[in-house]
Amino acid sequence: MLRPRKMRFIELTVLKSDMDAVLEYLGGMSAIQFPQTDKAKENPNALRIRGIIDRLQSCAEFIGADSGAKVEEASSIPNEGDQLLTEKLCSVIENMKNGQNAAEQERDKVRETINEAAAFSKMNMPFSDLEQLSYLTLRLGRLDPKGVAELRETLGERAVVIPLESGNRVLAASSRKGRFTLDSQLKKYSFESIAIPEDYRGIPSEMLSGLEEQLARVEAELEDIYSQKEEMKKSASPDLNRLISSWYRALTIEEIKSSFTATESMYHFTGWMPADMAVEIARGLLEITGGRVAIRSYSPEEVPSVADGSEKVPVSMKHGAFIKGFEGVVFSYGAPLYGTIDPTPLVAVFFTILFGIMFGDVGQGFVLFLAGILVRKIPSLYRRFPKFSTPLIAIGVSSMVMGFLEGAFFTNEEIFIVPTRLLTGAITGKPVDRILQILPMAEFGGSLTKLLYFFGFTVAIGVVLNSAGLLINIVNRCILKKYEEAFFSKTGLSGMVLFWYAIFIALRVIFGGRFAWFDFAGLLIPVLCIFFGPVIWRIIAGERPVLEHGLMAFIMEGFVEILETVSSYVSNTVSFLRVGAFALSHAVLSFIVFTFYDRLASSGIAGSLSALLIMILGNAIIIVLEGMIVAIQVVRLQYYEFFNKFFIETGVEFAPFRFKNRNK
Repeated sequence: MLRPRKMRFIELTVLKSDMDAVLEYLGGMSAIQFPQTDKAKENPNALRIRGIIDRLQSCAEFIGADSGAKVEEASSIPNEGDQLLTEKLCSVIENMKNGQNAAEQERDKVRETINEAAAFSKMNMPFSDLEQLSYLTLRLGRLDPKGVAELRETLGERAVVIPLESGNRVLAASSRKGRFTLDSQLKKYSFESIAIPEDYRGIPSEMLSGLEEQLARVEAELEDIYSQKEEMKKSASPDLNRLISSWYRALTIEEIKSSFTATESMYHFTGWMPADMAVEIARGLLEITGGRVAIRSYSPEEVPSVADGSEKVPVSMKHGAFIKGFEGVVFSYGAPLYGTIDPTPLVAVFFTILFGIMFGDVGQGFVLFLAGILVRKIPSLYRRFPKFSTPLIAIGVSSMVMGFLEGAFFTNEEIFIVPTRLLTGAITGKPVDRILQILPMAEFGGSLTKLLYFFGFTVAIGVVLNSAGLLINIVNRCILKKYEEAFFSKTGLSGMVLFWYAIFIALRVIFGGRFAWFDFAGLLIPVLCIFFGPVIWRIIAGERPVLEHGLMAFIMEGFVEILETVSSYVSNTVSFLRVGAFALSHAVLSFIVFTFYDRLASSGIAGSLSALLIMILGNAIIIVLEGMIVAIQVVRLQYYEFFNKFFIETGVEFAPFRFKNRNK
């Protein structure tokens, strides 16, 4: 398609009882884009559903299931059975969670008690006997060892402080009369009291065995809970993921409904829809609602907000698999205006050709081709990188074609010599080792002249791409009825004539011609059209004054425009020399890798192993690093030498309402 899909503005009135089914149908079809509105008001039902989702995700996380909220294609809004299952699963898992938390708290408490008791196990005296001493006050606890000496000095003879064997634990004792002084001083030094278990009446060492039995019992209980969790993970994970998907779908519907105009019995809403889907969607809505729906359709010209320029019609593309893979390159720069030329087919073709020229190698290209196939065939990779499959396959094929012309296979430039000789001999009668030789080295049959021809070819590609951008801009300006820009601007007809005539003169001079008198007219006429373009257009359009900003401003603007036109066209054309430069650098890097490999391979077993390592690492570096650099350069050429000719104003990409994967 040369232009984006035609769009229709749809107005719908739906009964509240049918609304969920209608939105579920529209979301599944990805057919309608709702107008941008302020954040919708929260409604109680959306809050309730969000609470259910949080509860389900918490349960999934507890048993170790995938807690990422996903809205799958096959899911639907929860029915009564789903609601009962949600409550059942959440109740079972939450009870299990509470039991685990209680058991873990008891385990930690018992462990701490064992540690504390172990610190006093050397005291061969029952605590019950110590408690009966009416003349003593005992305090057991933790104290920073650095403060023990200072505390002793402060207390003097009023109390004793005895460091115990384990860590920072101490025993402090004083007379009953001095207990208030002891407690106040201990508090100043951040003394942390240790509570002795209520049932602890024996010698500390005698208590340890009982505590250890209790710890073993609690840990066995926890192991049982962990086993139940694992079983629950296996049995409940599919249901949890499906329920999370369903409830997220319900939440999405509630959030959308909150932004619509509503009465007690119905909803009213509008949106944009591709014209080629409108009839099918209308039939589907009539079937779902039993005819209880009102549908009105308008062309973009009939929408007041579009007519007054306050709203842009969203842009939707419809391409085949190959061209669709490069839509991301276009939309990453900006969406074309609705009704203008779709540049994606040209982007796909030129991206593929330019990458192949700069990255010619059959083996390395096959790796990219294989990567594209794997992305498409492996579901997990395709879900993460769906837009990379087609471009990888395309540039892989292009690189393999260029690699065959250069005779390169994983940097080896000798493997294709025999088939190339047979092919060229059969076609031309004159066999050659390589169809295309980039390196200007006599031993490979190359020369500086051939290299210059190759650079000239890359510049010719630049001329074609620049010209395509200018033609698209002229057509787009005419479609938008901006005729001044279409005919008198530097990217309009005048600029294109200047550009083409300058190329014509350059070619004529290169092939032995001379600059003639009529060339002055060929260059001067488009220059004058650009210079006087604003004045000419204001005369044609009947606008006054003719010199809108005065004579001096007109002269200055005209000269600046001419200088910018000439400099931009020169730089835009010369910029494509980088294509040849990167192709040459790729060939040089490949030559270096293969030279190292060839010399090491003939020096024994160790040399052969080193040569193999050099070949693997060298090709890996070229594929990853140089592949990235080449891709960046191709994108740069598309952006700055092609897009900037016609992307004067960008549109809005069509973003239909759909149920997508959503993370918490």
